[in-house]
Amino acid sequence: MRIALLTDGLHPYVIGGMQKHSFYLAKYFAKNKVHVDLYHTNQSKYDITKLEFFSDEERKYINSFVIDFPDFGKLPGHYIRESFEYSRRIFELFRSNARVDFVYAKGFAAWKLIGEKKNGFKCSPIGVKFHGMNMYDKAYSFKSRVEQWMLRSPANFNLTHADYIFSYGGKVTDLIVQKAHIPQEKIIEIPTGIEPSWLNEFIHVPSVVRNFIFVGRYDKIKGIEDLTQSIKQLSSDNFKFHFVGPIPDIEKIKLENVIYHGSISDIEKMKSIYRDSDVLVCPSYSEGMPNVILEAMASGLSVIATDVGAVNLMVSKENGWLLSSPGSKEIADAIMKAINISENELISMKKKSVTIVKEKYLWDKIILDTINAIAKRI
Repeated sequence: MRIALLTDGLHPYVIGGMQKHSFYLAKYFAKNKVHVDLYHTNQSKYDITKLEFFSDEERKYINSFVIDFPDFGKLPGHYIRESFEYSRRIFELFRSNARVDFVYAKGFAAWKLIGEKKNGFKCSPIGVKFHGMNMYDKAYSFKSRVEQWMLRSPANFNLTHADYIFSYGGKVTDLIVQKAHIPQEKIIEIPTGIEPSWLNEFIHVPSVVRNFIFVGRYDKIKGIEDLTQSIKQLSSDNFKFHFVGPIPDIEKIKLENVIYHGSISDIEKMKSIYRDSDVLVCPSYSEGMPNVILEAMASGLSVIATDVGAVNLMVSKENGWLLSSPGSKEIADAIMKAINISENELISMKKKSVTIVKEKYLWDKIILDTINAIAKRI
């Protein structure tokens, strides 16, 4: 089988959840001896031509095509224009290369190809993957409403004219069906995954002081402003709160029990911080299926998260607390529950997180489900 994987980057050449998912797709396709024509870009210091984050054996199955991602400045709509131009550059390469059995496209990377196929260009089936469906989700500000409005038309075009749509499931599928009006039979539901090396068999025993962690950038869509307010509202000091990510100094809380680690690229250091924690807090307004939740669960953490995207497939009362909205009061209430819950109950939740990942979300299983789903459609 030969698959064309069209993406706007692979982790760590480009940082982001979608890019991390793209990396593992390419890696595990290759591990399973699926040939991958990889169309991607680079925003890092690494020499992308070496593909040094893949093994020698994996590189035998990856044919890499590196495309510059355009920069059209910062005028409104620049991302949409850049995305279309990037898809055009991919198409110009794609049309001159050997045919593949299936095209797996991330975001808008197949936009031009989908349009050409609609107009008669001969092409194998195209499956499109939008990680979150925030263009159809609830807006959290005037700016987000404008951004959603601008994204909706090109998203509709890609979703409507692609042969198949990959979805994480849960509320992601609901948005695709109800808001984008895509028939259920076009949707392929497959969750994201994590590598077995993340699994933590030694569960950290929580002390009287509970350790919470937030991992992500300072962005309103991640609910970090509400989280900051909720921490200030807490009626207990039996906790420590760790922030990992690029948080501006002006936004930091000046409390001794709130620790800012900055951005961390070292995976082993990140695993260590997770494993010394008790509860991940992920109060986002919109998500697909966050990698940070799987990383935390595999590390043996319970989770407080907003019920958006496919989050409710991972988090329930068995291993955490689902928020109906990311408001500061609801976040504070959930944190207080995690502080006050008994040690045995919290340990049970933490162990359940690891069990869920083992049973459902390891990449060894996810890639086989992906390959089988594609094989049925070619």
